[in-house]
Amino acid sequence: QVQLVESGGGLVQPGGSLKLSCVLSGRTFTDAGMAWFRRAPGQDREFVAAISISGKDTLIDDTVKGRFTISRDNAKNTLYLQMNNLQPEDTAVYYCASRLGYYSQDEIDYDSWGQGTQVTVSS
Repeated sequence: QVQLVESGGGLVQPGGSLKLSCVLSGRTFTDAGMAWFRRAPGQDREFVAAISISGKDTLIDDTVKGRFTISRDNAKNTLYLQMNNLQPEDTAVYYCASRLGYYSQDEIDYDSWGQGTQVTVSS
């Protein structure tokens, strides 16, 4: 059974930083394209960032480009999202997702999801 467990969310002031982590089990990490999505209050879940199996290729949504960085540590089966210069509009539940093979920015392509971690940006 594939499991994804996110951590690292919390409350941060505007301009602050957080680093999210997501640990994958039940699937070979080096077979998996990985991604982060988020759902803001009252909104649909949206794409944030995705990363290839090797970690060399990434996709970053324009809304967070230049502020967020996605990375992975294949030795630790862990996906990361470094979030800098956070703004109130970044407030959301952040989800990591996994799929076999190539990474994608389409939610429908992912077959495994974490439970989500809350990020709140407020002064």
